[in-house]
Amino acid sequence: MRKGVVVIVSTTMAVVAVGAFIRKWKRWKEQQMKQTKHIIRKFARESATPLAKLWQVADDMVSSMKISLASSGESSSLDMVLSDVTSLPLGDEEGFFYGANLHGTHLLMLCARLGGKNMPISALQREQISIPDAVLAGPSEEITDYVATEIAKFVSGHSGIDESAPTKNKNLGFTLSYPVDQVMPFMATTFQRKNSNDSVHKGMVKDLNRALTNHGVKMQVASLVDETIGGLAGGRYYNRESVAAVTLAMNTNAAYVEPAEEVASDLTQSPNSTELVISMEWGNFNSPHLPLTSYDASVDAESSNPGSQVFEKLISGMYLGEVVRHVLLKLAQETALFGNTVPPKLRTPYILRSPDVASMHQDTSEDREIVAEKLGEIFEIDNCDLMAREVVAEVCDIVAERGARLAGAGIVGIIKKLGRIENRKSVVTVEGGLYEHYRIFRNYLHSSVWEMLGNDLSDNVIIEHSHGGSGTGALFLAAAQTQTHSADS
Repeated sequence: MRKGVVVIVSTTMAVVAVGAFIRKWKRWKEQQMKQTKHIIRKFARESATPLAKLWQVADDMVSSMKISLASSGESSSLDMVLSDVTSLPLGDEEGFFYGANLHGTHLLMLCARLGGKNMPISALQREQISIPDAVLAGPSEEITDYVATEIAKFVSGHSGIDESAPTKNKNLGFTLSYPVDQVMPFMATTFQRKNSNDSVHKGMVKDLNRALTNHGVKMQVASLVDETIGGLAGGRYYNRESVAAVTLAMNTNAAYVEPAEEVASDLTQSPNSTELVISMEWGNFNSPHLPLTSYDASVDAESSNPGSQVFEKLISGMYLGEVVRHVLLKLAQETALFGNTVPPKLRTPYILRSPDVASMHQDTSEDREIVAEKLGEIFEIDNCDLMAREVVAEVCDIVAERGARLAGAGIVGIIKKLGRIENRKSVVTVEGGLYEHYRIFRNYLHSSVWEMLGNDLSDNVIIEHSHGGSGTGALFLAAAQTQTHSADS
């Protein structure tokens, strides 16, 4: 009898203990959820980009543009580099052209045929090489010579495709993409001056052309310009109303065409030009109205350039994943979102790339399977519950929406500066993997422009993806510069 009583009492105590544990676990989960929601809501509130804020950012962009163009002595967060590109395509250029794009440690070489009015680019050939570390460690002359050698090989290997005019009558388009200082630090000065038509820039062009001549290349480089200007040239080839171009990739920039009378005379080098091609260097744009959070402050403080490139750190692919990582680390530390121990790899800077953010954000599976897969693959977070996966997707959404809408506000700011919002159609060309491959980011950007302009004016701003893909802007610049050179001759 006693044994039976003991068993009953023991069983009852076990049930009570289990019940208490379950109640305690439920209270903990409720507290965890409450704290998680609090952190997420605060982050969303501080990152919000309502219509009024978007217009504040756009207006600040306009003001910064005007200040920078007023005089070479004026200080602004926008450098507004005046390019020495004297002509953009008219759309009737025909022939076979060559171009090159230098990006980081990679050299992309291209050639293609342009058919003139209403004809798409054809016979496009690409070849990309990595510049060896041994070359990068050498003097600037050695790097320039290596680039010229590879271009000579490419032209020789694709000369049979060219059935048009001899190459000696053509220019070679050459564009530079960030981070150019990884390869040619001496070229970085091009992006630090309000006018690229100076002795330093001309010297770089001269050195490159000398190296090309030494290797038997009969084409010459007319100018070294930011890749975004190449995108603008591509847009202008297909549409005369193309007035601006934006790069949204690992880095970001914007370029546009400004009437010459809007630029201070001490900045211009070509008094006969009616319009000027300007690289805005808008990654460094800053405004008191930008929705910055404590996570952005941490990303900035830990970056290689604290206090600069503020706009870029909000909208470019290089930093989107890093902001997301900082938020997830905070959640892991304060709410144990991924378990009682903070996953060590959550502390690794820049381990989360923007393509991974896009994959998790755009995961439409019922159980967020891609989110779980990416968390395991990148951070070694396994057995993550559905609630945590939903939180991760929400963080990605907040970061992407903010970045895309701010980029949209920047575009509207450019069009407003040109005075084209109300009475003229304007085409803006956008290129870069962030825009091309991140569908939700792209949709947020478009919707922000439509929201700002409203039903009556939104049709006046047309946003198009770049023609021909990354790097092809060099080809369109080659076509325009070759035609100008022939006319001058």
